[in-house]
Amino acid sequence: MSKKKVIGFIGLGNMGYYMATHLINAGYEMVLYDINDEVLNQFSGPYIETANSPADVANKADILLVSLPTPKVVEEVATGENGIVEGSQVKVYIDLSTTGQEVSEKVGDILISKGIEVLDSPVSGGVPGAKDGALSIMIAGKHYLFEECYELLKHLAKKVLHVGDKIGQAQVMKVINNLLSSAALAITSEAVVLGVKAGLDPDKMIDIFNVSTGRNSATETKFKQSIINRKFNYGFSTDLVYKDIKLCMELAEYIEMPMFLGQHIAHFWRYVLNRSEKGSDSTAIIKFFEEWAGVEVGKKVTEVK
Repeated sequence: MSKKKVIGFIGLGNMGYYMATHLINAGYEMVLYDINDEVLNQFSGPYIETANSPADVANKADILLVSLPTPKVVEEVATGENGIVEGSQVKVYIDLSTTGQEVSEKVGDILISKGIEVLDSPVSGGVPGAKDGALSIMIAGKHYLFEECYELLKHLAKKVLHVGDKIGQAQVMKVINNLLSSAALAITSEAVVLGVKAGLDPDKMIDIFNVSTGRNSATETKFKQSIINRKFNYGFSTDLVYKDIKLCMELAEYIEMPMFLGQHIAHFWRYVLNRSEKGSDSTAIIKFFEEWAGVEVGKKVTEVK
């Protein structure tokens, strides 16, 4: 894909900020928009233009990427008043958000009817992956369009993978992935607290998990980066975790698939969400297990009862 094409980016939050930065550093001409002017004003340069609405971006960019927090926001930005659908220049829309199958299909149908091609492209890897350009991007949409946009998306990711041709398929893959990821964080938190209560060193536990069959995404990144050091700053909030699990459960209900374990995970994360401070980081889930066990991971346990 030629870098002469103008790239739009909407949503400069925890993930989008870094993704847009990678595209700027790669030499693309960019048009940016975010509802937070303070963040938007951090971007400047000869090939950077800021816009005043999603429609304004779509009037100036050939390819438009969005990274937004909820399905409702995605739908409003894409198809609402002053939305992308009103733009005159945009030819390709790429949704990097976790939007869910239903909204992804709805938005895709509307944009395609207006002559805008669509890639359903949620990402995995969290803020660290976005910052390092090491995300995984799962993509659904026409294969020729996937190939045309591959070079652009490779600036954001270590892996860019085609899931299927139908819009919404990548969203299905993403919410299933996030169910597994959130389950891993919850059960690993409980397991590590058990070990600490029994007198084990949490750092050594994580090191051993990572060379053993208990290895998972929580042991590989979240514990050393955000939990054992008590920072709780991984960058993915509890409310977004629950939002993604809820999308997965809604998918299962729609296709009449019983989710015996999945529902238990969903209920537990709902419990955590209801009892956490607004905006709390998902890694703080371990505090519930610590409270019940009477220990704190990251602090030396001098006595085990």
